[in-house]
Amino acid sequence: MDQSQSNLLAVDSHFAFGKNWLDYSRKIDETKLGQAIADLQRLSGCERFDGRSFLDIGCGSGLHSLAAIRMGAKRIVGVDIDENSITASRDTIARFAPEANARFDAVSVFDMHPETYGRFELVYSWGVLHHTGDMYRALECAAGFVRPDGLLMLALYKKTPFCRMWRNIKHWYTGAPPHAQRRARQVYIELQRLIFRLTGQNHDAHIRNYGKSRGMDYYNDIHDWMGGYPYESISPEQCRAFFGERDFRLDREFVQLPARYLPGLLGSGCDEYTFRCDHAEAGH
Repeated sequence: MDQSQSNLLAVDSHFAFGKNWLDYSRKIDETKLGQAIADLQRLSGCERFDGRSFLDIGCGSGLHSLAAIRMGAKRIVGVDIDENSITASRDTIARFAPEANARFDAVSVFDMHPETYGRFELVYSWGVLHHTGDMYRALECAAGFVRPDGLLMLALYKKTPFCRMWRNIKHWYTGAPPHAQRRARQVYIELQRLIFRLTGQNHDAHIRNYGKSRGMDYYNDIHDWMGGYPYESISPEQCRAFFGERDFRLDREFVQLPARYLPGLLGSGCDEYTFRCDHAEAGH
């Protein structure tokens, strides 16, 4: 590993996602939780998780760990490199499911081992592993926690012609002072509003309806997108090939169609995948 890559793995080189998740966690309500449950059902293809174990890599606000609890998962482990995310997740579970068998640890996926944490029937990591500084190694690590016949549920940034541009913007934004970040978000929102108008879409309706997608908040997500550094991306073909070589079978996917004009200019968004582990010795 070269020095530049080593620096990307350090916590202080990353965008402070945890502060954003602390803010968002206070907005969680039954409506947002219901949408998170629907999202997990869609991605997993399961109505319920009764009796199953659930690993949430990059647990953020704890919303999807909570959704797994509501779906009947028996053991929840959430991990995140950011201490603020762990605080947010613990607070979320304390508010909504204080009796749940849930554990949250501040740890990098690179420092976890199946010998310590065990393997899980459900491993979930939405929009996280492309921010680790070494995405392919992070994917390998995540796969190692899936039990035979278990599911690995992922969301990863789609590769677009503008990925290099966004990597540079995110690097700048992560180190920028708050007033500069606010200005950058305003510019982004106005550009998005213009693109919506030119393509006949209603930007105000987009903001109003935003919470119906994964139960998230539009303004928190803008900050999250602008600051999401380190940043890598992957095409569906690359993702399928990577896991196919490791005895994971594609179970479900939700791959976005490219934008009609300048795909990736406003951001790539995430493609979603569910892979089933076909190997008798998962992760080996």
